[in-house]
Amino acid sequence: MTQAYRDPSLSVQERVADLLGRLTLEEKAGQLTQYFYFGAFAQSMEDATDLGAQAIDKETFLEQPKAVEAALATGGAGSLLFVKDPVNTNRLQRLAIEGNRHGIPVIFGFDVIHGLRTILPVPIALAASWDPDTIERGQAVAAREARAVGIHWTFAPMVDIAQDPRWGRIIEGAGEDPVLGAAVAAAQVRGFQGAQLGDDPDRVVAGPKHMAGYGASRGGRDYDDSDISDADLWNVYLSPFRAAVEAGAGNIMGAYMELNGVPASGNRWLLTDVLRGEFGFDGWVVSDANAVKSMVVQHFCRDLTDAGARAVHAGLDMEMAMDDPAYGHLPEAVAQGLVTEAEVDEAVRRMLTAKFRLGLFENPYVDEAACAGVLDAPEHREVARVAAERCAVLLKNDGILPLDAGQGSIAVIGALADSQRDTLGPWIFEHDVEETVTILAGIRERVGEGVTVDYAPGVWAPERVFASMFDAMDATTRPAPTDIDEQGEFDRAVAVAAAADVAVVVVGQPQNQIGEAASTSHLRLPGRQLELLQAVHATGTPVVVLVMSGRPLDLRWAAEHAPGILQVWYPGSQGGAAVASLLFGDVSPAGRLPFTWPRTGGQVPLVYNHHRTFQPENQDKRYWDEESTPLYPFGHGLTYSTVEYSELTVDRRQLAVGDTATVSVTVRNAGDRDVDEVVQLYTHQRYGTSARPIRELKGFARVALPAGASQTVRFELGPDQLRYWSAVPRDWVQDATVLDIWVGGSSAADLHTELEVVSQH
Repeated sequence: MTQAYRDPSLSVQERVADLLGRLTLEEKAGQLTQYFYFGAFAQSMEDATDLGAQAIDKETFLEQPKAVEAALATGGAGSLLFVKDPVNTNRLQRLAIEGNRHGIPVIFGFDVIHGLRTILPVPIALAASWDPDTIERGQAVAAREARAVGIHWTFAPMVDIAQDPRWGRIIEGAGEDPVLGAAVAAAQVRGFQGAQLGDDPDRVVAGPKHMAGYGASRGGRDYDDSDISDADLWNVYLSPFRAAVEAGAGNIMGAYMELNGVPASGNRWLLTDVLRGEFGFDGWVVSDANAVKSMVVQHFCRDLTDAGARAVHAGLDMEMAMDDPAYGHLPEAVAQGLVTEAEVDEAVRRMLTAKFRLGLFENPYVDEAACAGVLDAPEHREVARVAAERCAVLLKNDGILPLDAGQGSIAVIGALADSQRDTLGPWIFEHDVEETVTILAGIRERVGEGVTVDYAPGVWAPERVFASMFDAMDATTRPAPTDIDEQGEFDRAVAVAAAADVAVVVVGQPQNQIGEAASTSHLRLPGRQLELLQAVHATGTPVVVLVMSGRPLDLRWAAEHAPGILQVWYPGSQGGAAVASLLFGDVSPAGRLPFTWPRTGGQVPLVYNHHRTFQPENQDKRYWDEESTPLYPFGHGLTYSTVEYSELTVDRRQLAVGDTATVSVTVRNAGDRDVDEVVQLYTHQRYGTSARPIRELKGFARVALPAGASQTVRFELGPDQLRYWSAVPRDWVQDATVLDIWVGGSSAADLHTELEVVSQH
């Protein structure tokens, strides 16, 4: 007789209930355990002399795959991560199914952050597009490639709000604002998963992370704790998680750190009361790497048995571990009365539900023959190229851009200009460096043979003080050369620039100087890049500065002296082609900053949506040695045209609490080039239950404006936009008040109107 759980005609709930009833407590613990599998990186790790800061030593790292395979063969694992080869995926899946007396497949997870083989611009760049459709298309490509190699689940998007650019993982998120962050989070979930989890075989489970407050770690230092007020937590940091859940995210990842003194992996209020109760999340929660075991290190839990019990009780369903998982001690924890078997069953039920919904019991293996065709799809590269074009932010333009593709000679200066690996950015593991289009290659391809393009790297950024584990896992990362005449290269770069009609100088940070374990104590350009830029400028050759980074850097000198500055981020596989299209005016830049760009690192954290304070007239004088204003405001970005705003209206003079008003504005392209404009709506509440920030983004729309064309853009203002969490009633409120309303091209918009909000009668 066939077991009920093997009958696909039954409901998922019926199949889960039947299978759950057949499992021993030890088998249940295995289903809740996810192991890293480092077999794919064994050679590069064996060759590495230093693995950098990590929670596992090198010898254990190299032996770890054998231990994982032994666990698979005895039903001791429910999931694996970091398996990226379809042949190996099938081998390990077969080992799991044959090693488990119930034939339960494992679910394969991976860090598909901004692409698998086709690399998209980094996530902070995608956010700079302010275009959910572009983001969704890009992550749909990432999902299709991931599923082709056997990956079912991505540990993305990262939706942590980041208000301190020193934090390395700012590059993985959407910046500082909760409204933009929520829109980007939802778009990524839709891109990865599609309309419904399990409906599309070319999609993967989205795993938004890190619940919650990781982006507020003290001093911008990765892995440090976070201390966040309740008001900021509800109004800012939790908003993207709510949006991701509403978009259907199947998984949520907890955070490493302590939130207000309680590690996220053991925080029942966070994972159960908020995530499941307030947000209605019905998927499964996974820890970050070793985060359950780390609760012992953090002096929160007594030992691994206590840690496993408290994590399950908190609502954390699966433990991600490199070795010796705390969840392996769950039978002992149940026996000691630290956690009930019913609580363990609830976690297992969620995991089995995901596997049934994904169809893994009927289709556990990947089609190895079809993989290459998916990874090599040219339409995927086109999606990446368009995304890179739509992400770039024109910070400054005194008329130098767009360049004339027919001029005599162009100097391309800077080591980042011809670095394929840096063009791709961090957090990638299955990339093809050789097909990556660098900025130098993109410019040369665009101008053709009639224009001389000379290149000189000039200077290289210094290496990190601490080695990166991620570099050790990536054989394509190359250290800065040490056997060169640096001053000679510097002088040669200046000479090349002096002989050219225009110099394109690429500055920024190498990709391994940002990301996880890559926070920084300052925002200066690394090494002698500023000195080189100044020397090139001194030749008298017109200079365009391209900035390759995932965080704001100190550009005060460039902002004052360079006629053109374009933020290109780490633009991905087709980045160089996209940058060339932007430089020569084939498309107009239309990206907008997803964060406030400070003048100097000493200002951070610096956000646009701060409170008014009791001396607003002196807001720019908070420091005696530097203006307290940003170099570029949140939402800033220029185009190759002039866009005018007029006729800002609201469809009523008074708005009752709970009702919705419509704000309209006319946007006109007054130039002779077709452009996109990102229209942004901001409000300020003048009084109420709590004081509110001086400006808050409430809506945005990226619109195409042909030359000379006008368009009316409308936004809704209602309870979804106007309510906030107040520390006075410790609940959500919407006040009767007066609203200031601005619409424009950044948070510095000056087109203004008012709206009175009145109580319901």
